[in-house]
Parts: sequence; C-alpha cells; structure tokens
Amino acid sequence: MAEPTSLSVRHELAFLHTSAVHIPTFENLVQTISPGLKVHHHVDACLLADAQRAGGIDAALGQRIQAAMHEAGKSGSRLVVCTCSTIGAVAESMGQHADFATARIDRAMADKAVKLGARILMVAALESTLLPTRELLAESARRAGKAVDIRELLVSSAWLHFMSGDRSAYLQDIIANLRQVVHMGDVDVVVLAQASMAAAADELADLGLPVLASPSLGVASAIAYLDHNRKAG
Repeated sequence: MAEPTSLSVRHELAFLHTSAVHIPTFENLVQTISPGLKVHHHVDACLLADAQRAGGIDAALGQRIQAAMHEAGKSGSRLVVCTCSTIGAVAESMGQHADFATARIDRAMADKAVKLGARILMVAALESTLLPTRELLAESARRAGKAVDIRELLVSSAWLHFMSGDRSAYLQDIIANLRQVVHMGDVDVVVLAQASMAAAADELADLGLPVLASPSLGVASAIAYLDHNRKAG
C-alpha cells in the first residue's frame, strides 16, 4: 500500500512505514524542516504484523522488507528511511545492494542517547521492538567508545489501544507507566523506541531528564544527509 502519489514525480526522500498513521507525522516534520522537499511514503503493514507473528525476522521476511524498500525507492529518492524500529536494521542493511541510500529512523536517536548518558531506559509497547532497539543502542555505544546500561520498559497494554485506534489511550498508558518507573531514579535518558510514541515526549518534559523520540531526530538527520550530498554533488 502506498500513498496515492504518482511515481512519475521524482522525489528526494522516501519513507517505508508499517502503518499509514505515520504519514502525516513524517510529512509535517519534513515540511517544517525543509519546506517544499518532495517526499514519497510507502506503507506495508504486513511486514510488522508478520514479524510479530514469527517472533522475529527470518530470511523470507527479510527479503520482503528489502523488496518494500526497493518499492519505496522507485520514487527516484536518493534516501529511503524505514520508520519501523522492529524491521529497521534489515531495511537499513540493504543499502549496499541498492542505487539509493538507506537509513533507519531511530539511529539518530540512539546516537544522541549514548551521548547524553550511560543509564538508558528504552520504552516500547511492542515486544518485537525491544531486541532491535537494544542492539542499536549497543552499536551506538560501541561506535562512541562508551559503556552503557540499557534497561527496558515494555508497556504491552498500550499496544492494544494503538491497534484499536485510540491514540490518546495509547500515549497515556505509556506516559503513566514511564512516570512510575522514572521516579524510581537511576536513569539518565529515556528512549521512546517506537515512532508512534513521539507525542508522549512533550508531556514528559517535566521529568527532569531527556526523553528522546525518533521521528524529529531521524528526519533532521535524513535531511542533513540530503543537504550534504546535494552540496557535494
């Protein structure tokens, strides 16, 4: 499923989403940072659903993720960004086999989290998000030459609200659980592991510690990449 946009128009940036609910969020972020930038959105909800059912990503699903990235890349984009943290590692890794650059939306967030503190609390509503996010944070820490203590908070009850379309209940469930855990102390920075959680960050500004969400950081990183390569080329 793709946003109804003609691929005869050449885009600079494309996103692979696993839910159409993300399209307005990412379109607005792009246009706020870089007004007029042509963006293509490709949606394949089955990728996340199948990863959940299988309890991970096998070879067959990995090939489908890469095929979805290629489909998004048909827009002519120079960069395709996967916005799903569960499948992001596989999506990003296929860049060496494509004629466009690839990225995962949560890499910039992980890099910033490692810079901000050693005690990182990652929050997810979906269990399949935990391992890929932990691995990403560990990778960012290794690249930065830092030791980190990564803790997990899984709010599985919130995902039921997301699937039913109740975004408000979804966010409030995450916020309530996070407040309870953070008030116990011993946390330097909070990572909201799923892009759908981003709106919770604003309501948690009073916690007294950084609460990071992937969409704004990831979009800023993507546009910086495009700007750099435009000037270089």
